[in-house]
Amino acid sequence: MLIARVSFQSEVHFVSVEEEPGGSDLPADARLRVIDTHPFGEITYTGQELLGSQVRLLAPVLPSKIIAVGKNYAEHAKEMGGDVPAEPMIFLKPSTSVIGPNATIELPAMSQQVEHEAELAIVIGRLCKEVPLERVKDVVLGYTCADDVTARDLQRTDGQWGRAKGFDTFCPLGPWINTDLDPGDLAISCDVNGDVRQESRTSEMVRGVPELVSWISTVMTLLPGDVILTGTPAGVSPIVAGDEVAVTIQGIGTLVNTVGG
Repeated sequence: MLIARVSFQSEVHFVSVEEEPGGSDLPADARLRVIDTHPFGEITYTGQELLGSQVRLLAPVLPSKIIAVGKNYAEHAKEMGGDVPAEPMIFLKPSTSVIGPNATIELPAMSQQVEHEAELAIVIGRLCKEVPLERVKDVVLGYTCADDVTARDLQRTDGQWGRAKGFDTFCPLGPWINTDLDPGDLAISCDVNGDVRQESRTSEMVRGVPELVSWISTVMTLLPGDVILTGTPAGVSPIVAGDEVAVTIQGIGTLVNTVGG
């Protein structure tokens, strides 16, 4: 199932997408079934149906927290001048950094080097703590595309990553959540203005989805809608005003955002 979050006549709804759209947006004739309240737990429907032409795509979820994993692709760790850490290295991005498809990444005046980071995002589906590896599937709602936008110069100078990763608009998510996806070996890429900057597969992650969810859940309680960013492949590079950034993940689609001033 594909689950999207949309705006319709000044109201926000979760919807299931009845036909797989692919790409980065909902086709005008896509049939959308409105989900009653939210998709966490047993999904029920209101009986209302919408068309793709009637709605605007939003970020597919508004998490209470975003937990991001650093240096989870060996080649990216190498390009950053370091090794893969002995344990997962995690940091938090604020919920206010989230934007949806087709929204604008705003470049902060205090940074001169902002970069893209294409990532597979895990969306948690139920409250959980200390999840065994074999139970991870039970607590995951699905997967979406993410861009862990980073002020690289501030990351270097600050010595910690809160500011560099935390600006408003620095966590694009979307375009929807795929709930029926095996995340073990998916193609992942990032294009900037049509030029491929990052290209890899999720099988190249040092630690896969089960290990990450299980380990992180020993550190903190995960809530429905929380998002885990699983790390970025090699090839991160600067983005500037006027760029169009597209993160594509096999089986999900493409998350497109423009870069503003």
